[in-house]
Amino acid sequence: MKVAFAVLLSVAMLTLQPQGGVQPPSVDHHQHLYSVEITRSSRIEPLDAADLIAYLDAAGIRRAAVLSVAYQFGNPNRPVAENEYAQVRAENDWTSRQIARFPDRLRGLCGVNPLKDYALPELDRCAADPFLRAGLKLHFGNSDIDLDNAEHVQRLRRVFRAANDRGMAIVVHMRPSVTKQRPYGRKQAQTFLDELLPAAPDVPVQIAHLTGAGTYDEPSTDEALSVFIEAITHRDSRVRNIYFDVSGIAGYGKWTDKADRIVERIRQIGVQRILFGSDGARGGGLAPIDAWAEFLKLPLSDEEKQAIARNVAPYMN
Repeated sequence: MKVAFAVLLSVAMLTLQPQGGVQPPSVDHHQHLYSVEITRSSRIEPLDAADLIAYLDAAGIRRAAVLSVAYQFGNPNRPVAENEYAQVRAENDWTSRQIARFPDRLRGLCGVNPLKDYALPELDRCAADPFLRAGLKLHFGNSDIDLDNAEHVQRLRRVFRAANDRGMAIVVHMRPSVTKQRPYGRKQAQTFLDELLPAAPDVPVQIAHLTGAGTYDEPSTDEALSVFIEAITHRDSRVRNIYFDVSGIAGYGKWTDKADRIVERIRQIGVQRILFGSDGARGGGLAPIDAWAEFLKLPLSDEEKQAIARNVAPYMN
């Protein structure tokens, strides 16, 4: 089955042509792998490093950032995991082994729920792993982080500071839980700017999905993003190392209705801070080749699209 899958994607790669003269991205900055264990209670099919490489080849993309989904074992929306921390460790270790198969193409980032008592020990463990030490993936939604909760913010600050001290980049799904209807918008983004970014002043901080949960349908996403745009406009030192990935934007929801607004926001941020990402290719997600094709439909100039395609986050170097 995997051989046939690889052959199909290889054929797609051979027929892939740059659209409008724009070459494919150098890096997909938002990818996931899924072990058999992590998919047991979901509808997502397992996906290993060889599968991802085939997807990247089909899109003409050389490299990818792989964001471990180990935090899912600490997701309060999932059934309570037996030996939770052991499963978190096992998923991060499996991801590390997958990265080790293609170290010249894949860069791994550790995953953990930052509210857990084991968050800092796991961060330390990942920092010592050559295939996970590049960074940390935090998912506020799947960790049920409430940015209005002072204790949550305090725990997050400790994790941000620890990552900074170890030179680990931070990739954040900042949108809190949609399922639990946690508050989100300008106020929560301001908390992120005021309380969390100062704890990690020396490492890249990549905010996923242009600050949303995927799609640009929620008005709260635009509200949150405006906080960072204002800080960038005023040359606030707290955002000097901030980046935004566009995974889950073009191709999802009613994005065509908001295409002009998305482009306006990208230009306000500055194309040099925009990173291409496509998110996981299973579970209803777009494969990298399709995510890139959708992104090219945004009414950006070819020069802007090419600049974004060439962007490479510092943690990938």
